[in-house]
Amino acid sequence: MTQTPTAPAETELLSVAMVTLGCARNEVDSEELAGRLQAGGFRLVADPEDADTVVVNTCGFVEAAKKDSVDTLLEAADLKAAGKTQAVVAVGCMAERYGKDLAESLPEADAILGFDDYPDIAARLKGILAGEQHHSHTPQDRRKLLPVSPTSRDASAISVPGVSDGSGDLLGMPFRARLDSGPMAPLKLASGCDRRCTFCAIPAFRGSFVSRRPSDVLNEARWLAEQGVREVFLVSENNTSYGKDLGDIRLLETLLPEVAAIDGIDWVRVSYLQPAEMRPTLIDAIAQTPGVVPYYDLSFQHASATVLRRMKRFGDPESFLGLLEQVRAKSPEAGVRSNVIVGFPGETEEEFQTLCDFLEAARLDVTGVFGYSDEDGTEAERFEGKLDQDEIDARVAHLQDLVEELTAQRAEERIGERVQVLVESLTDEDGDPAVVGRAAFQGPEVDGTTLVLDAPEGVKVGDLLTAEVTGSEGVDLVAGFANEETRR
Repeated sequence: MTQTPTAPAETELLSVAMVTLGCARNEVDSEELAGRLQAGGFRLVADPEDADTVVVNTCGFVEAAKKDSVDTLLEAADLKAAGKTQAVVAVGCMAERYGKDLAESLPEADAILGFDDYPDIAARLKGILAGEQHHSHTPQDRRKLLPVSPTSRDASAISVPGVSDGSGDLLGMPFRARLDSGPMAPLKLASGCDRRCTFCAIPAFRGSFVSRRPSDVLNEARWLAEQGVREVFLVSENNTSYGKDLGDIRLLETLLPEVAAIDGIDWVRVSYLQPAEMRPTLIDAIAQTPGVVPYYDLSFQHASATVLRRMKRFGDPESFLGLLEQVRAKSPEAGVRSNVIVGFPGETEEEFQTLCDFLEAARLDVTGVFGYSDEDGTEAERFEGKLDQDEIDARVAHLQDLVEELTAQRAEERIGERVQVLVESLTDEDGDPAVVGRAAFQGPEVDGTTLVLDAPEGVKVGDLLTAEVTGSEGVDLVAGFANEETRR
């Protein structure tokens, strides 16, 4: 006689693991999805091997990131044969951008969900686990890409099964669940982009630029502070555009002091600033607002005026150096990072040399170097004058060597500076207590770290220490603890 399988008890929660690839904006998206899943009856687990469902938040920005996304999905799919995992689901930019094509080429994934699935993500996953087939689709309302305020009571903003007080209002639950316990958290200002850079596909799948309301940003920042966050990292595709669709292009200058004044927030950091949209008032706001760190993430992309015009961007070495001069006049200790693209279609040796000369003069703290590659659906994909891959690789290698030397020199210039360091982890050096953290001019994950020796007894993650830089190793700094009061 065949015995009918026993259904799991209703109190047994389905488990889900979030795996995040790509940028800080994806990190925010993952925490929003995690919050919605938690509110919808799922239990969050850190290890995919312990999860009924693995959700991979993919990146669709460049070929290397796409490959990493596919590899991660395949690794997660392997768990279905050997462990507890029943379903693997792709979300994020690559899933949104390629939809059905990705589903057809990657049958190992049980579903490819688009941005429009985010509000009802818990119901979607329960359906997938029950064997339902999901068809990819294209989002209609780009505002659905924006985070929902953690304290929102707007029942039309998001559908969360089982979270209602009976009147249709949501219960003010946090719709973002922190997946990282560190003292820094990204906070999204906006989504999408209105610029039409010829090499970039982001507007095609992220949509037009839409600012979040300042009240939503502030509410979420307060909620993050309650979770123990000490540094808020403001992210979007273009922070210099924040507020333009709300009728105030200088709204960021007004918002920064309000975020910095929130109890518990020690640092506010602004990411991605478009050089062509920088203005003196924003330079001043970053440089002079207490609690806002002197950090300028300026996306130059190139320095040759002719290459920039082919990119549908604006600037030249003189204007960029003038901008850096304005920044350093206001805050000499400022950290400046940028990214550049090498081997753009038609890039001559002279134009490449212009970029090299500019970087030598700019004294940037960190520079990311990317070799050009065609992106599906972009204008540059159709450009003539494509360089051979060997030539692009050679120019990338040359510039990476130059940047490595320049950033090491810039780090050496920091020796002797007295800095504040946000403690991110505890360690030891030859048996003596030490901490690893970041100075105000070092952005998270990509800008190097500061090792503070002789850390005081009782120091913990999230503290701010005062230290003096005593050495450097590449972009990383070594500092000695200064005998001043530790801020906790």
